[in-house]
Amino acid sequence: MDPKSVVEFVIAPQFDEVGNFAQGLASVRINFKRGYIDKMGQFVIQPQYDRAAWKFTEGLAWVSMGYGYKFGYIDTTGKLVIEPQFDWAWRFSEGLAPVKIGKKFGYIDRQGKFIIPPQCNVAASFVEGLSVEKMDDKYGYIDRLGQFVIPPQYDRACSFSEGLAEVYIDGKYGYINHQGKFIIRPQFYFAWNFTEGMAAIDNGRYKGYIDKNGELVIRPQFDGAYPFSEGLAVVCSGGKYGYVDCNGHVTIRPQFEVAWNFTQGLASVRLGNKFGYIDKSGHFVINPQFDEAYNFNEGLAAIKIKGKYGYIRNPLSL
Repeated sequence: MDPKSVVEFVIAPQFDEVGNFAQGLASVRINFKRGYIDKMGQFVIQPQYDRAAWKFTEGLAWVSMGYGYKFGYIDTTGKLVIEPQFDWAWRFSEGLAPVKIGKKFGYIDRQGKFIIPPQCNVAASFVEGLSVEKMDDKYGYIDRLGQFVIPPQYDRACSFSEGLAEVYIDGKYGYINHQGKFIIRPQFYFAWNFTEGMAAIDNGRYKGYIDKNGELVIRPQFDGAYPFSEGLAVVCSGGKYGYVDCNGHVTIRPQFEVAWNFTQGLASVRLGNKFGYIDKSGHFVINPQFDEAYNFNEGLAAIKIKGKYGYIRNPLSL
C-alpha cells in the first residue's frame, strides 16, 4: 500500500464543524453546540455554546449561548472572564477587541473595560497600532484613543500589513503608510495586502506582484494571484491553480482545481474531487482522499471525510 495513502487520524472524524488549532485548542461543533478540544481530541471546554469564536487569540475567545443572547469572553480553561453584555463581539488583536452595543462599535481591553467607547461606525481589528473607521461614507484610520490619525477620505480601506495598507480612491487602489502618505500611488484595479515583501495586484486584465516601492517584480500574467506564504504564492492560469516563487518562476505548474497557501511546509490542494497535501516540490505527501482539507496549524490539520471532520498530523513533523 502506498504510504501516502495511509493517514494517521490523530482525532477521528466525528465533528459537524471545526476550526484550526490555535493556542493548543480548536473550536468544534457537535449537533448544534460548540466547544473546544485539545490535541488529543478531548473536550477542554464542553460543547455548550450556540456561537463561539473559531479560535482563541491572546488567550480569549468570544462566545454566546444563543441567538438573542449577549456576547462575552472565555479564557482557555472555559472560565467566563468578561460577562455577556455585548450585541456582537470579535477577536482580540494588540490587546483590544471590537464589540457592539446598540448600533455602535467600541473597543475593550482584556478586562472588558472600554478603551474606546461605543462610538465607531465599523468594527475592525487593530493592526500595527491602527484600525479602520468610517465617517460620512469615507474610511480613515483611528489610533488606540479612538482619534482619527489618517482622516476619512477613502472609498475603501484595509488593515495595515508590513507597514502599508491598500486603499481605494477615485476608482483605483494604492498603498499608504502610517502617516497616510501614498507610497504607491492609486493605479490598480484591485490590490492585496503585502506579505513577505510583495503584494498581488490587478492591472485590469491580469494579476502580478509588486514590491514595496511599487515596482513590478512579477509581471501581470495570471488570471488569479494570492499572497505569498513560506516563499510561494498561489496563482491561477486557465482555470487551474499552481504556485510561483518570489522571482516569478512557476515552481508547481497550474494543475489543481483548488489550492491553498503553504503552512508548515505543506499545502492543501484539490485534484479532481478530492483534497490531499503537497510539498514545495509539488509532490503529494498525502494523496488526495478528503472531501475537504485545511491548512496545518500547530502540527495538525482539519479534514472532512464521509460527512464528518477530524484532524491529521503533519507527516513532516514526525
